Amino acid sequence: MGNVFVLDHPLIQHKLTYIRDKNTGTKEFRELVDEVAALMAFEITRDLPMEETTIRTPVVEAKTKVLAGKKIGLVPILRAGLGMTEGILRLIPAARVGHIGMYRDPETMQPVEYYIKLPSDIEERELIVIDPMLATGGSANDAIHSLKKRGAKQIRLMCLIAAPEGVEVIKEEHPDVDIYLAAMDEKLDDHGYIVPGLGDAGDRLYGTK
Repeated sequence: MGNVFVLDHPLIQHKLTYIRDKNTGTKEFRELVDEVAALMAFEITRDLPMEETTIRTPVVEAKTKVLAGKKIGLVPILRAGLGMTEGILRLIPAARVGHIGMYRDPETMQPVEYYIKLPSDIEERELIVIDPMLATGGSANDAIHSLKKRGAKQIRLMCLIAAPEGVEVIKEEHPDVDIYLAAMDEKLDDHGYIVPGLGDAGDRLYGTK
C-alpha cells in the first residue's frame, strides 16, 4: 500500500513559507523551489540500497559503502515540474530524465497529455514523478497511468504541496505509489486551486500569467 510522507524538516518548512508568500518574486521563487526539491530528494532517497566496496584512503585500506547501482529516473510533469528537477539532479546526477506534458482543460478540469518522452529502460528504473502541486490529482494520476502503460513498475510521486482530495485520488488509483510532500494543505477551492496553496506554480516559476 502506498504511503504518504510529509517531509517536515525545518529547512523545507522555512523555505516553503517564502514560496507561498505572494510577495516573493520570480527569481527568488525559482531558487527556493530548486532548494526545497534538493532537500526533499535527500529525504526521498533515504532508503536507496547500498553495497560495500574497498578503497584506499591516504591512511589505510578501508571498507565503505556506495549506492548499489539502482537506476533512478526523474519524470517532471511539464511545465511546473521542471522547476524542481535541477535541484534533484544536483544530488543524483546519474538519473535519467523523462518528460510528460499535460495541461488541465479549463472547461472539464481534466488533464490532457500533449507530450511524452521517456528513457528507454523505464521498467528497470525507480521513477520519481515530479509536480509541485497535487490539486485534483488528475494530472499526476494520468501521468502515472501513462508510465505504467509503458512498463514502469516502481514509481514515487514528489510534490511541494497537496490537497487531501488529490492525495485520495492517487491512493485509490495507485495504491502502490508512495507520495512525498512538503505540506498537506486544507482543501481545494471552487476553482480547483489548493488552499492556502501558493498560487499557480508554473506562472510563478516562469513569470507568466
